[in-house]
Amino acid sequence: MSRKYFGTDGVRGRVGEHPITPQFVMHLGYATGKVLAANGQTRGERIGVLIGKDTRISGYMLESALEAGLIAAGIDVYLAGPVPTPAVAYLTRALRLQAGIVISASHNPFEDNGIKFFSAHGTKLPDETERAIEAALDEPMQTNSSEWLGKAKRIDDAVGRYIEFCKSTFPSELDLRGMKIVVDSAHGATYHIARHVFHELGADVIAIGVQPDGKNINHGYGATAPDNLRKAVVEHKADIGIALDGDGDRLIMADGSGRLYDGDQLLYVIARHRQAQGKMHGGVVGTLMTNLAFEHAMQKLGIPFMRAKVGDRYVMELLQQQGWQLGGENSGHIICLDKHSTGDGIVSALQVLHALRANGQQTLAEAADDLHMYPQVLINVRVNKGIDCLGHDQVKAVVADVELRLNGKGRVLLRPSGTEPLLRVMVEGEDMQLVEQSAQHIAEVVRKLATG
Repeated sequence: MSRKYFGTDGVRGRVGEHPITPQFVMHLGYATGKVLAANGQTRGERIGVLIGKDTRISGYMLESALEAGLIAAGIDVYLAGPVPTPAVAYLTRALRLQAGIVISASHNPFEDNGIKFFSAHGTKLPDETERAIEAALDEPMQTNSSEWLGKAKRIDDAVGRYIEFCKSTFPSELDLRGMKIVVDSAHGATYHIARHVFHELGADVIAIGVQPDGKNINHGYGATAPDNLRKAVVEHKADIGIALDGDGDRLIMADGSGRLYDGDQLLYVIARHRQAQGKMHGGVVGTLMTNLAFEHAMQKLGIPFMRAKVGDRYVMELLQQQGWQLGGENSGHIICLDKHSTGDGIVSALQVLHALRANGQQTLAEAADDLHMYPQVLINVRVNKGIDCLGHDQVKAVVADVELRLNGKGRVLLRPSGTEPLLRVMVEGEDMQLVEQSAQHIAEVVRKLATG
């Protein structure tokens, strides 16, 4: 059965356009409730579901719609308010609930929103559960009788619980005293959380991107717009900068000079430190977008490395299949399964800081010095619905030509976005000029075909 609504990260779209409408989201809540009730093993107790959201103005509307749908299906709802996506994963487990739901479009602009789900274990819902929910959406809503309706309760200490959880992932024998850190929360779900985590571990924290107004999430701040982080680090003479995205599961960092470090570089710092400590259990999972230099660095360290499809759910699946603990994407999603059941920007930043502190005040630049990244250019090309650029002879021909010119010293990757009508064109190699020219050339060929 093909997916009608679920993408790689739940259901996402433009607010007010199907499926991100109050009518559909209420039905989605109802369908989810019915599937959970059918699969539930609660020893006669009512099913409980946690709802968290980021700071988008549409979150109020969608939260109410989800709440109504779940309650109509006989599900008790626990409202956490604005909290990061990984906080919902943690709280779902901590409160022994049957599922968690996040209202967020992650790094997208405020006009978008989405609904994503966690299982009782704090991991993404299994494919079969998503398929069952989609099937249930084809059935009409039939509200339970009054005595079988669910109830709603607000979790007043959700933020405090999550702050303490994040702190618990940092070694108790270490602290961040003497370190000045700029923390950028992207005007998103970590605005009232991230700075407190690092401050309570001893750091001097300068917080930016912490004034959400419902419309400024990810706008000019955060992991997808790190210029303000760089400027603040230099201006305040900080030791390090930490940028999270709107829902708090993505991480970019900066060193004291304002130089940025992506997910591949941060994953390298964590992996190398764990190996040095004898705590590197198994290998590392990256994605098709992981820089070739990272793969070569893992080979040099003797650490097994595998690539998954792009998307943190696929990294997670491969980690679970291999029984490994560490994986991530160059976009900044990093998964440390010995610390959390999902990717978490704050927890990942703490793992990097652990590596620096354990090595005697090592700087981020020193920790990542041995990883020499290959130039990589990524161009997003908007593609009209129904056009298959990947299968077109012209695209195949230009890709083959570029691969010939790279001469085995680079890669070409074309892949459709899982959340937007885009084809992502990536070229990577040793020669920056060749990489840039090649990416632009392929993108131009795709662009001409994409508007069909």
